[in-house]
Amino acid sequence: MEWKIIHIDETDSTNRWLREQGGEDDVVVWADFQTAGRGCGTNHWESERGKNLLFSMLIHPQQVPVTKQFHLSMVVSLAICETLGQYIGDLSIKWPNDIYWRDGKIGGILIENRIQGSVIRDSIIGVGLNVNQRVFHSDAPNPVSLWQICEHETDRDQLLNQILRAFDDYMVKDVRNQYLSMLYRHKGFYPYADRDGAFMAELVTVEDDGHLVLCDEESKMRRYAFKEVTFI
Repeated sequence: MEWKIIHIDETDSTNRWLREQGGEDDVVVWADFQTAGRGCGTNHWESERGKNLLFSMLIHPQQVPVTKQFHLSMVVSLAICETLGQYIGDLSIKWPNDIYWRDGKIGGILIENRIQGSVIRDSIIGVGLNVNQRVFHSDAPNPVSLWQICEHETDRDQLLNQILRAFDDYMVKDVRNQYLSMLYRHKGFYPYADRDGAFMAELVTVEDDGHLVLCDEESKMRRYAFKEVTFI
């Protein structure tokens, strides 16, 4: 893609900024600070000013049918993992698209699609990556940054360009098997919880539409949409 990249000092949300300012081009906006950065649902994203990589991408993936829209989630997750993999190991993707280093969350993704008929009219993909922040003060349970792992600062502009190149590469590929192989806890039984309580299960697959399929200890298959199950 021919990316138009815009760097701004501050906004409430790069996703909202793009929704209001973006047009028909493929645009990336990244900010030094977000006053109302958020994750999925009501989650808040903590980020020290000028330390992390906070950006949103506006794309028009009309070649991706609505039934395959989870492709975008897989692509951006893999692009980030490939890029971070040039700096650190032990990376995985916690379904659907949190980026983990071991058991710590180093990145989060928020995707907002607008649908037109059977295709995606446009998609805004918001990303928050913990890059150079040394201390986290929120009550988030497990944040971790590149600095905490590597103990040196990383160029955010370079990191962004590496992610965009990887995104372009993955966008035209069938990435399903690679995504499955990168999933957090993709082998073995682990504790989960749904509205009926806690249980042990192993990950079976993620369906084309993004549903997670688990198999519990009684060999019962359990299928979940996002937010219907929790990793314990």
